[in-house]
Amino acid sequence: MENKKVLFLVGEEFEDIEVLYPFYRVIEEGFKPIIAWKEANSKVTGKHGYVVISDISFKEVRPEEYVALVLPGGRGPEKIRTLEEVKNITRKFFELKKPVAAICHGPQILISANVVRGRKLTSVASIKDDVIAAGGIYIDDSVVVDDNLISSRHPGDLPYFALTLIKALKSLK
Repeated sequence: MENKKVLFLVGEEFEDIEVLYPFYRVIEEGFKPIIAWKEANSKVTGKHGYVVISDISFKEVRPEEYVALVLPGGRGPEKIRTLEEVKNITRKFFELKKPVAAICHGPQILISANVVRGRKLTSVASIKDDVIAAGGIYIDDSVVVDDNLISSRHPGDLPYFALTLIKALKSLK
């Protein structure tokens, strides 16, 4: 597969380990993680102080160039979920039926992009009611897969989340 880029959408105060764990797992499996934020080549700080440098701005993202989308949690999703570019990127990944992996508060972006209605997913417990109000079918499990959507609840689920993401990436032709 020629295109092996995996897009990560981050916002300030992202959950550090929910970016770093899948970021390095993607690399280990031969894929190239790309971090998108409001501006390219900018520092974005996680809620525990880790810093990542964005590779690209949201406006520059072309979903066709990526094999999957990762939406880490923390406070980041809350800070970027209303941006039109973020919603458009997310909707396009669903239109293209590419894997979308959301953990913790990551589903807030899915809710704002209006892509959860009728879908099975999980999230951190504090946004369970938001998932249900948006028409999602909430399942309290370490990882939930519904077609191209992979979701997990919190950092404790990262081994299952990352494993399921990697399986989805390896299944791509």
